[in-house]
Amino acid sequence: MMATEASFTVPSDEFPLGTVFKQLPDVSVELERIIPARDVVIPYFWVRGTTVDDVEGAFLEHPGVKGIQFIDSVEDEHLLRVEWAVDYDDVLTTLTETQIALIEAVGTDEQWTFDIRGDTRGDIADFQSRCRELDIPITLTELHALTPVETGTEAALTDTQQEALVLAYERGYFESPREATMEEIGDELGITQQAVASRLRRGIKHILGSTLSDVSAPSR
Repeated sequence: MMATEASFTVPSDEFPLGTVFKQLPDVSVELERIIPARDVVIPYFWVRGTTVDDVEGAFLEHPGVKGIQFIDSVEDEHLLRVEWAVDYDDVLTTLTETQIALIEAVGTDEQWTFDIRGDTRGDIADFQSRCRELDIPITLTELHALTPVETGTEAALTDTQQEALVLAYERGYFESPREATMEEIGDELGITQQAVASRLRRGIKHILGSTLSDVSAPSR
């Protein structure tokens, strides 16, 4: 068996949290990593790019959502918690049902992008088949197996994270002063600057986690 990672997209209005874009079209929404549990998925998620006080109220009622609870804010970033309706068939319940791990999910007013991982390529195919059965319109955009020769850092990064990090490095985003902005990088990638920020932050977090875990404790 060989673990396989995939990326897919769905239209913004095909995911329950997409109702926020009707009220706040310029924000981005990022799900925290979800740990699948039997018959229940209760994740936290971030809304970025707005300073409205009632961000919780920006989400319209949706049959896939039982409730949304505001947790905390830091400037224009808001942490919320959602309780899903488990009898509503959507991407998350299908991931849980097929035991596919969610690595990252980011939504904008155009589409949601999901990065997932299965134990085998067949697991990803089973997930696709189940989505077709439920008429969930996913579009597979990337698919690759994790090979034994990959380093821990390479394995930790998704293709989209690596693409954003490489482009940001090449364009001088990490220089001081910066030679490129997130908006410019986003224009090249065809994504919003909020999505760029998410990919860079996640990618750097994975690199640091992989690097620091390999550092031996100092000798006495």
